[in-house]
Amino acid sequence: MLNIGDIFPDFTVESTLGKISLYDYVGTSWAILFSHPKDFTPVCTTELGKLAQLQGEFEKRGVKVLGLSVDSVQDHQLWSRDIAEYSNTEVKYPLLADPKGEIARSLGILDKDATDTLTVRAVFIISPDRKVRATICYPTSCGRNFNEILRLVDSLQYTDQNPSIVTPAEWNKGEEAIIKPGADSVPGTKIVNVPSGKEYLRFIKTEK
Repeated sequence: MLNIGDIFPDFTVESTLGKISLYDYVGTSWAILFSHPKDFTPVCTTELGKLAQLQGEFEKRGVKVLGLSVDSVQDHQLWSRDIAEYSNTEVKYPLLADPKGEIARSLGILDKDATDTLTVRAVFIISPDRKVRATICYPTSCGRNFNEILRLVDSLQYTDQNPSIVTPAEWNKGEEAIIKPGADSVPGTKIVNVPSGKEYLRFIKTEK
């Protein structure tokens, strides 16, 4: 599986929006590739329905989303009707067809314990320079938390714009962030006393 900092590979594939070249489709945007095990399965239906509901939130952040599984375009198109009926939202993002599992295999996201050719629930967050900025991998039995993925995107984009800042546990946009150890202090910084007595935990207010 690709690691953080690796260049995400380009590929051309058929999808529910026609043939897509990944780099051409994404352009200079951020991108998130979501793999799901198989069409017409219950957990995947809930996931892709939730993603359809949140697509506007990803777009506000300049992120294009794409889904991938080892199914055909025809199956994707038929299944999209079920997803739309379940979520009351049309699936507007592309579902990529990988019936031979070639892309999934190249990305290292095939489920090794599955009796059939299934992908795990992988998430790749890709920045405009084509680098993998974060990866998340869930087992087939557990659906993803897409609000957490949005939170992760917010943190990546905020810290890219503010290289001296990192975000604490459960941080959400607009909440206090942390100045990196060794970085210059900022007026208005709140220093938290830690047991070691060292002032390495310095919070700073942020704006939404």
